[in-house]
This record gives sequence, C-alpha cells and structure tokens, in this order.
Amino acid sequence: MATAPASEAAASDVAAYLQRHETKGLLRFITCGSVDDGKSTLIGRLLFETRALFDDQLSALESDSRRHGTRNGEIDYALLLDGLSAEREQGITIDVAYRFFSTDKRKFIVADCPGHEQYTRNMATGASTADVAVVLVDARKGLLAQTRRHSYIASLLGIRHVLLAVNKMDLVGFDFAVFDEIVAGYRALADQLGIANVQAVPLSALQGDNLMQRSPNTPWYDGPSVLEYLENVDASRGAADIGLRLPVQYVNRPDQDFRGFAGTIASGIVRPGDDIVVLPSGRRSKVARIVTATGDLDVAGEGQAVTLTLRDELDISRGDVIADAQRPPQVADQFAAHMLWMGEQALLPGRPYWLKIGTRTVSASVTEIKHKIDVNTQEPLAAKHLELNEVGYCNLYLDQPVPFEAYADSRTLGGFILVDRQSNATVAAGTLEFALRRAGNIHWQHLDVDKTARARIKGQKARVLWFTGLSGSGKSTIANLVDKRLHALGYHTFILDGDNVRHGLNKDLGFTDEDRVENIRRVAEVARLMADAGLIVLVSFISPFRAERRMARELFDSGEFVEVFIDTPLAVAEKRDVKGLYAKARAGQLRNFTGIDSPYEVPQAAELKLDTVNESAEHLAQQVIDYLME
Repeated sequence: MATAPASEAAASDVAAYLQRHETKGLLRFITCGSVDDGKSTLIGRLLFETRALFDDQLSALESDSRRHGTRNGEIDYALLLDGLSAEREQGITIDVAYRFFSTDKRKFIVADCPGHEQYTRNMATGASTADVAVVLVDARKGLLAQTRRHSYIASLLGIRHVLLAVNKMDLVGFDFAVFDEIVAGYRALADQLGIANVQAVPLSALQGDNLMQRSPNTPWYDGPSVLEYLENVDASRGAADIGLRLPVQYVNRPDQDFRGFAGTIASGIVRPGDDIVVLPSGRRSKVARIVTATGDLDVAGEGQAVTLTLRDELDISRGDVIADAQRPPQVADQFAAHMLWMGEQALLPGRPYWLKIGTRTVSASVTEIKHKIDVNTQEPLAAKHLELNEVGYCNLYLDQPVPFEAYADSRTLGGFILVDRQSNATVAAGTLEFALRRAGNIHWQHLDVDKTARARIKGQKARVLWFTGLSGSGKSTIANLVDKRLHALGYHTFILDGDNVRHGLNKDLGFTDEDRVENIRRVAEVARLMADAGLIVLVSFISPFRAERRMARELFDSGEFVEVFIDTPLAVAEKRDVKGLYAKARAGQLRNFTGIDSPYEVPQAAELKLDTVNESAEHLAQQVIDYLME
C-alpha cells in the first residue's frame, strides 16, 4: 500500500527537479587568449568537475589521453574540446568548440575559441553570442599580442564582463607579485577598450586551484573561484529599453483565413491592441493576436518566438521589422561601422557584397575605409584595403534602406555579416555605429522627362555595350567599328574608352586592385547617366573582375546591359602588344598588369563572346550590330 505514495513522491521530486532546471538562467561565455594559455584545459576540467560527462566520454578521454595527451598518460582535459584530428595532432584549438554544462544555480554554454592569430575570425564567431569572456593569460608570459587582440574583439562585439584567469600560477610558485603585475596591465587595457567589469582570478586549471573553490595555495586572494564567478555574475547587457523590435522571419499563411508574421522578439514586449509600425514601409496597424504553438498569449517579450496577426491587411515580408509605433528604429542606407574582415581575399572598397542584418539581405559595398585598427595599441592606421583578420572602421552603402539600431542597443539590428556574392562565403562581421547624416538628406529627384522619353525622341532604345577582355584583345578596335556603323545608321552613341577616361575622370587612379574597382564603379555610373539620356553607350574597359562587371550590370534595367567578351588568348594579346605594355610587365617595369601579375576573370554568362583569333574585327562588329537589331 505504501508503494504508490512513494512512487508518486518520487515522480513529484523528478518533476520539481526538471522544473527548477528548466527555469534556471543561461549564461553564454567564451574562453579566449593566446596559444597554450590553457583554455581547453579549463573548460575540460569544468566539465569533469561538474559531472557533465557520461561514462563512455570518460573512458574515451582516458584512452585519448594515453594516445594524444601531453601529460604522460594522465588525464588531459583539453582533449574533451579538441575534437578535430588536426587539433589533437598539433595540440592546438582550430575551430570553435561549444559545450553545455549545468550546476544547481545556472546553465552554461561555453565556446572554446582558438588562440592562433590565423583563427581570429573563429574567435569572433564565438564572441558574437557571448555574455562573458574568460580571458586566459599564462602567468609565465604575461599579456601577449593575441590577448590584446581577443580583448579588443570581445569589446567590439559588446562583451562588457571579463574574467581574467591568470593561469599556470603553480609554475610561478603562486607568486602574488606576478599576478598583480598582470592584473594591473590588463586593467589598463580594459579601461582603454571600455570594458567596465573585470574580475581577476589566480588559477591553475590543470591542478584545479581556484577553479571550483578557493585554493589554500593563494591565501592572499579573497575573490571568487572561476565557477563561483560564472554562477553569480550579472551579465545582462543593461541596454536602454528601445521598445518592440520583431524582425519578420516568415509570413505564416496556412489557409486563406489566417495571415501571421513570425519571428523572434529582439527587444521590448508586445500585447494585443498595441500600436505598431512596419519598417521600412512605415505602414501602421494594431496587434490583433500573439499566436504560439501552445496557444495565444496576453503578452510576449524579448527572446520569445511568436506569430503576430494584425488588424489591418498590410504588405509585410521577410526582412521587415515590426516595431513600437511610438519608438520606431531609424531607417537608413549609409552607415559608419566597425568590421572584422574574415575573407581570404582582401576587402576592396566599391566591390559589392550581400549584407545580412536581422532577417534582411541587401546589396552593400564599402565606400571608404576610414582606418584600420592596430589591435596591439588600438591606434588607427591608414588603409586602402583590409586583409584577413584585420579590423577596420568603414563607411557602408546599401542599395536600399534598412531598419537598424546601434549595436550597443541591439545585437540583432546592429550586427551584420557580409557575404561574397560568388562563393556565398561569409567574408566579414561588423557592428553598426550610426547612420551617416547624408543618408537622410539626399533623395532621388523625380524628373518628368525620363530615359524612355529621351530614347524615344532619338528613335532608339537606351543600351550599354560593355566590351571586356585583355589588353590588346581588340576591345577598342571592335567598339570603334560598332560606333561608326551605328552612327552611319542614324543612332545616337558614345564611347567610354579605358585609356581616354583615365586622362580625365579617373586620372587620380592607379592600377592596384582597389583603384581598378573604383575605376569601374565610376565608369558604370557615368554609363548609367548616359543611358538615362537615351544613348547607346559603348564601354571599352578591361574590367578584369566579375564582381565589378556584375555591379555595373545591376545598375541597369533588364536587357539594357550587354556584356561583350572579347575572347583573345593571353599569348595572342601579348604577341600583338601594340602599346608595348606586356614587354614592360614581363620586365618588371609595370606592376599589377592584367594577365601577368594581376588576374583576369573570364565572363561566365556574357551575352556575346567574340573570337578574335578566327574572325576579323569587321565581322565581329557586325555580330554586335546584328544582336542589337534583334
């Protein structure tokens, strides 16, 4: 008879435990610092001491410690994090490793970040979602360049709480003077970076001193252990209440009677009846319902995934932001931003990329690099481009306005990534600081006489013929023949030739990759103005990069841009060498020459491909005329 009540009591205890576990707070933190400072060992020991490992994991750890460990067969806690074979072979962390563990007070998600400089972008990935940074410093080495680099990136990504773990104190005899000198140096760095909250702990991650509780080996230290700090730190961002921000991720339309707008609330709260505004359109309505999988809610707040229905039928799509009508976010298309470059190829101002912010994707380009940052001194340095793992302060231009917040107020609407448009690789992560004032002061002026009207009076359709190919391929020759024949037929044309334009509009530009990008950007804009005048524009430029040719194409209406690839092999173009440029390039007298020490990216989908080896220039020019007359 006593079994049932005991069973019910046990079930009740389990339910109560699960309820406590579910409602415990969650802290996300990263470990960072230089190579071999003990980051993986610290986390591995924490997982071991908090009993976050299963029996099979412990058995595997013991086996791996004998095979790959660095402690003569004893347990090597770092192997719990180093999952890649290359990491175990080299004894380093390469990729970010995420682990979950829990104590009675809190749940944790920790990101173990690599220490090598070449993997700085991986560290930034881990820091982007963290609330606290555990910065490890080897007590024997003190503050290193990578310590400063990681601290700077943590600050840039909004982390305001740092646990400075001065590790390997056992190797310096737990000397207080060593600890005190490192802490003083780091606090000076933290003040410079704007990191307000720093807690320093003398630590031996390997031996466990001051990891779970305070160690008798450091009687001069009266602060918390690492775990005590993590369990009790108040890492709330403390940002001002900016009101409701809900980036729309999905338009939920299961049937003709229901239309909802799904997303995760980035900030604020929402209730049925609240006045809202949809941005960037600016249309207004009221919230009708807050729908979730378990039923309607009376109120929802930050971090909750919900579907809102509105009282009015509005045109809303993915990427729009539903916001508090009384406190809406700003909308702009030009920004000042900090950016960490993650691409293998350098960032070139003017080159178009995809920018993803919130749930919205738009085309963007860097219009100017104001400076890059020396991460060791935080001093600004002049720069024309950014290389892998460099941080710069830049101006951004977007092809359409987006709702945003400063990153200090909203990670969701203030943080962004740049994506390469050819490879779809993420090449940068950045934070918006403010909108450039000119973005709100410049507007398109409506003109009653438009491009169509100007072309009609000329009896033609505005077109842009973009001739691209190697130097000496025959671009200018064929473009000139096409121009002469169109002129004889009564068409209104104009040629923009690479050499001619560099005598005037672009005479300030050289032949570096950065200047080549700017060269094409300017010419494309001029060609667009001429097309707006109703002209047929013939552009004859090497234009070696696909990204810039695509950027030029996107300035024009469908069917208005015609890419003409002058297909001439390098050997043939070099043999012609009318201007003697190839000879100078081969002799090292001409740097960054296309085809020799600067690449030419062959068009992949040109409207016309002209073979100058087997056809005459006159015949090829007629092919262009025939294409236009179709």
